Amino acid sequence: MEDLISAVKQALRNNDTATAVEQIQEYLEKERNIPLNIAVTGECGSGKSTFVNAFRGIKNKDEGAAPTGAVETTTEVTPYTHPNYPNVTLWDCPGIGTTRFPAKKYLELVEFEKFDFFIIISADRFRENDVKLAQEIERVGKKFYFVRSKIDHNLRDEEESQKEFDAQKTLASIKKNCTDGLRELGIESPVFLVSSRDLRCYDFPLLHQTLETDLPVHKRDALLLAMPNINEEIIIKKKEAFQAKIKYYAIVSGAVAGVPLPGLSFCVDLALLVSVVTSYVLGFGLDIPSLKRLSATTGVPYKELLDVIISPQAVVKVDKELIMKLVAQFAVVGAMMASEEVCKWIPLFGIPAAAALSFTATYSILKRFLNMLANDAQLVFKRALGLNTSVFKP
Repeated sequence: MEDLISAVKQALRNNDTATAVEQIQEYLEKERNIPLNIAVTGECGSGKSTFVNAFRGIKNKDEGAAPTGAVETTTEVTPYTHPNYPNVTLWDCPGIGTTRFPAKKYLELVEFEKFDFFIIISADRFRENDVKLAQEIERVGKKFYFVRSKIDHNLRDEEESQKEFDAQKTLASIKKNCTDGLRELGIESPVFLVSSRDLRCYDFPLLHQTLETDLPVHKRDALLLAMPNINEEIIIKKKEAFQAKIKYYAIVSGAVAGVPLPGLSFCVDLALLVSVVTSYVLGFGLDIPSLKRLSATTGVPYKELLDVIISPQAVVKVDKELIMKLVAQFAVVGAMMASEEVCKWIPLFGIPAAAALSFTATYSILKRFLNMLANDAQLVFKRALGLNTSVFKP
């Protein structure tokens, strides 16, 4: 951040506004594009591809979906990027133990070095090949997680076959069966029960919490922002992650305001605000493609999702004209921004005062926008669940 501030100030001293704006945008892009590579593997027919699609918030039939089928459809290690975050890639890996990918050479063939962690999926009990793979992953210093898929199918089958069906007992039995099976094969590991048809259910939220805890700090936001809004906690965590960075953007704004050149601070601030607010819209899934995908996966009409959105910066292209129009509605903030330009020319104390005003104005604007969009994300989530909507209170 200090390097960025120094570079921006130098560009502005040289009257090079374009370079200053470009440097800020490059910094924001770099922050948003920390790579996260997730390997999804397991035996053929385990539901790997469906899991990859669900994680990315798309259906199996959608354009760009990983192909699914009753037989092994993944013959190569295939990357699938997140629709909003191309830095997050799920790699659909061929089933372990196939002719082309024997267990002993599996990690070498899939080029394990590029993955941050592995998710090993099974549709029933985990096999010897799964355990061998986990042991090899552990040996090379990577993390792995066992996921038992198609839990909704199992519950449905059990309910149809039992006179006195108890979902919780059935889930506990499935989990015990999986963990006991792994133990018999020589490995102690938790198992996460997941239905790719609805990631809000069963253990997927717990899986996310575990991944978040295990990842390096600089990778956590990449995972969090790419996660579908499966519960209210995810929305709150996204808001907190965005909130934590507002002070840094405000510091950049204040540093730019300290350069005594008329109009430059406002120009740079506009570029910064457009970029940051756009990241809020994408992170909360309030852009048009995300809302349409949500409509398709939940069955809730797209128009109903639109009807609960209040923020004028959602479901539109965020540009300088829109930001200027919205900021003009914030009377106090507008006054601060106007005073900033005047303060620059006051001897001795003018520059520090301008920097303080710019910091405060940028912080206030971003906080307001963030609160508005987080509220809309909550309203959309509730409508998608068919719940009554009410204003989100952080």
